[in-house]
Amino acid sequence: MPEEAVTKKAETRRTMRTFAAASFLNDMGSDIVYPLWPLFVTQVLKANMATLGFLDGLGEAIVSLSQAASGYWSDRIRKRKVFVWIGYLCGAASRLGYAASAIWQHLIPFRVLDRAGKIRSAPRDAIVADISTGADRGRHFGLLRAMDNLGAVAGILIAIALVNVLGYRLLFALAAIPSVIGAVLIYRNIKESRDPGGRVFKGLSFRDIDRNLALYIGLNGVFALAAFSYSFLLLSAKEAGFRTGFIPVLYLVYSLAAALLSYPFGRLSDRVGRKPVMFLAFGAWAAVCAGVLLTDSLPAVAALFVFYGVHKAALEPVQRTIAAELAPQPYRASVLGGFQMVIGLAALPASILAGLLWDKVGQKAPFFLSLGLTAAAALLLLFVKETRTRD
Repeated sequence: MPEEAVTKKAETRRTMRTFAAASFLNDMGSDIVYPLWPLFVTQVLKANMATLGFLDGLGEAIVSLSQAASGYWSDRIRKRKVFVWIGYLCGAASRLGYAASAIWQHLIPFRVLDRAGKIRSAPRDAIVADISTGADRGRHFGLLRAMDNLGAVAGILIAIALVNVLGYRLLFALAAIPSVIGAVLIYRNIKESRDPGGRVFKGLSFRDIDRNLALYIGLNGVFALAAFSYSFLLLSAKEAGFRTGFIPVLYLVYSLAAALLSYPFGRLSDRVGRKPVMFLAFGAWAAVCAGVLLTDSLPAVAALFVFYGVHKAALEPVQRTIAAELAPQPYRASVLGGFQMVIGLAALPASILAGLLWDKVGQKAPFFLSLGLTAAAALLLLFVKETRTRD
């Protein structure tokens, strides 16, 4: 193997290891906060459920806009790394703000800062796509999702173990440390070329999005309307008879399954193609919905969280991989940011609609609707043509 190729391979390996470590650390910090967030807002700061919904909805909107904006500007200024380490620092700063908040209104700017930290996602994914080939791109995205989910598992366990020892505020403040370490790792270890796209950026236009890519973005928007918040699964488990104290364990089951399977599914997509793995992801979600509709058995309901983990593990790495491979290379970060924006904007009405159906029609109504939308998304996926560059 030529010396230049060996050097490039070693640099790619170093970059992926750095991103993997930073992903693990950041998600560990965020998931120390995440399972305690509703309790902190409603019990400590005495906010009502409408306020909690407003804060969460605001967060989803900011995520969608921040990813689209950072993707565009990353392509425009031909820099990726700066968005990544600043994004991690935003997450760290927000947790310190949560810890210092005395009333729920204080949370608003820190919630915005927290979710604005997602400016890291599209530029980071563009770096990963650029340093990968068709033979390993799925594996690389799978590795990142695996480390995200492993970090989530670690964070949840830390939260459960220490919340009664340290209290909410000190625990939230300490949760900032892992993200700071992750930001330092990115700043010191990641190298990027000055011109990752190789041409002058003139701005992404609709002419740059071909019919195939537009179809793919559209079907993922349809599926995002089907994939409402996992909170509805947790509520369904509680309605089936699980005690409140056991609900976090079900969340752990899902997170652990997703962590263990993300990397294998990413590798599988490199071997058999992206679309078969994505069909498997749709099928796993359909199995979850069907399970909720057909059974109230506690062991069966618990098994649904394993299927939910399978769904996430198969979907998230491949979903981004296909988007990266269908995107024109000079506009890769812009497309990835816009793609995540579509999914994020669809996620908010999806959960609102699911909640309305739950209240007005019945708790199983959202799952019937989700099955129909999932089938529609799978049908549209049949017409998407895969594009894999084995450079």
